[in-house]
Amino acid sequence: MKKDNSNECFPHVDESGNVIGRISRGEAHNGSKLLHQVVHLHVFNRSKGLYLQKRPEWKDIQPGKWDTACGGHVDYGETIDEALRREVSEELGIKQFTPVFIKSYVFESLVEKELVNVFCTIYDEPIHPSTEELDGGRYWSVNEIVENIGNSVFTPNFENEFAKVLQKGLIFDKLDIK
Repeated sequence: MKKDNSNECFPHVDESGNVIGRISRGEAHNGSKLLHQVVHLHVFNRSKGLYLQKRPEWKDIQPGKWDTACGGHVDYGETIDEALRREVSEELGIKQFTPVFIKSYVFESLVEKELVNVFCTIYDEPIHPSTEELDGGRYWSVNEIVENIGNSVFTPNFENEFAKVLQKGLIFDKLDIK
């Protein structure tokens, strides 16, 4: 079974995203609450809805739950754009897309604290989820998502982001989706 590399290095950042140090994945997820950056991409298909990924059971955080189409850590020395494009390519097989920045916010769970950089895109081509990184994915309608909120189907981070960003229309306004 695959396992996350606890020795991977991430930038330790302040709430503005300024790098103030270097931490390992293990330190980022051990309850220390050392702030580190992640990227999220919400992928909309005009006719199918919002694409979500299924997290594999081997993940150290929220295994087996449905989550943002693409999400991942920013590696030490990497820019936000580089991390976003690397993660989208690795997880979804998408090479060409136009990311639209939505917002950044701090998310805190029992074991970690992340500075989340949220992006969205419209993508009407086939998605090829990684069989090594994910347990698949599928499109969800907004109604399906709303019906499953609070039922342990989604990661708490996705539910939080859905309430803060998606339901408030921030993405729909920026992408001009009705």
